[in-house]
Amino acid sequence: MVIVPVSGRLDSIRIVAMTPRIIIVTLVLLCLPGGCAKEDALDSILSRGELLVVSRNSPTTYYLDKSGPTGFEYALAGLLAEDLGVQLNMQPVFSLTGIFEKLQREEADFAAAGLTLTRQRESTYPHSVAYYQLKPQVVYVAGMFRPHSVADLAGMTILVLTGSSHAESLRALQQSGFSDLQWQEIPEVDSMELLERVNEGYADLAIIDSNEFTVQQSLYPRLKVAFDLATEQDMVWYLPPTTDNIRLLGRIDNFIRAMVEDGSLGRLREEYFGHTYGVSRINSHTFIRNMKKSLPPYRALIRQVAKEYQLDWHLLAAIAYQESHWHPQAASPTGVRGMMMLTLPTAEEMGVDNRLDAGQSLRGGARYLKNIKRRLPHDIYEPDRTWLALAAYNIGMGHLEDARVITDRQGGDPHLWRDVMQRLPLLQKSKYFQSVRYGYARGLEAATYVQNIRHYYSILQWQDIPDNKVQPPLRTEDYLPAALHNLDLLAL
Repeated sequence: MVIVPVSGRLDSIRIVAMTPRIIIVTLVLLCLPGGCAKEDALDSILSRGELLVVSRNSPTTYYLDKSGPTGFEYALAGLLAEDLGVQLNMQPVFSLTGIFEKLQREEADFAAAGLTLTRQRESTYPHSVAYYQLKPQVVYVAGMFRPHSVADLAGMTILVLTGSSHAESLRALQQSGFSDLQWQEIPEVDSMELLERVNEGYADLAIIDSNEFTVQQSLYPRLKVAFDLATEQDMVWYLPPTTDNIRLLGRIDNFIRAMVEDGSLGRLREEYFGHTYGVSRINSHTFIRNMKKSLPPYRALIRQVAKEYQLDWHLLAAIAYQESHWHPQAASPTGVRGMMMLTLPTAEEMGVDNRLDAGQSLRGGARYLKNIKRRLPHDIYEPDRTWLALAAYNIGMGHLEDARVITDRQGGDPHLWRDVMQRLPLLQKSKYFQSVRYGYARGLEAATYVQNIRHYYSILQWQDIPDNKVQPPLRTEDYLPAALHNLDLLAL
């Protein structure tokens, strides 16, 4: 005999005599809505048509720019959502611990946040196969004392993110004999805050992952790597520990493996991080200084011209810096002049009668770039279309086409900047330039030109990230008048 609720109401019951077999079936049916059986995570995603992903707000993972959400982890998770045929819902958090709290509460299907695989995390959370490897690095200010090993860290102030794998590593080192280690855990979600504090002299060192330092070092050119704290570690996605995610995990792993095998993952990383390679610290330091001193007088004009020609103002500013360091009176022995360093024939073609006028020069350069982009084959897509157009801006359309021909001959993809960039320097070798239509060209210079612009472009974009960040919930003290915090006043 069992008690069965009538019409789902607990206050209306009926006592019913049942056979043991019916009792078992009834209990199973009653158990399903109550959670006795875990719902399959993949089925849940497909039924609601939405993939819930938790991430953190940083240049290497997920952030907002003028066009909306972007970032490497956002793009990768978006490709998985597309593969599943559902919408992506990226949810930012404001601390590393917050990421795992969301997984514990089953408020996300997985975490895509540039997280490394550690023993402590692995013991609790299911994880995907690795999709990248990185190293934890000790970062210091150039010119100050440089530690070369863990033993040198004694007595130094070290910063790590709260809940990070680096905090775990330091605790393990402390327990293994380095008892003098002392560090401070910062409850932030972005390692940029650590670099900022070290750069300003509030701490001696910071420990961050190699991929994040590579991307963000351009903002802090005084900072360098002292040494690697450990060998390479796997970067993985983590899943909730209390859901039935076996099928979902299998789908994720197959997706990542396919991305690795067909080269899509490498191309995605190049799209988001390829600009960070090959740019010197000196160039970065000079750019940061000029960005603060030389750019402000021309920022509004650059924005206006970019709007007129439907270009990203960050990109136009980056080109202008690469050309002239934002000096409208710039000139070279070869005869190019102005903010965009236009040749006389190009200026005449673009309707520019005064190359030393900043507005005319910017408009001429923007118009010229747009013309080049229109002349490229229609099956070259962004962002490669822009990078290839910039190479042609520097070296000429004919030489760019020669580099694309060589790329195709060597089995590369002439539609991808990454592949063409590798062949541009070959235009300086007789073995190759004699076999193409337009002959010798300074291909290495063109490749460097584009990579520099990509680098400056990203720095300018990242400078806007703080303005576009999703802010954490306000605390009471953030918006109530200060007087209301005085208990004595409240008692009156």
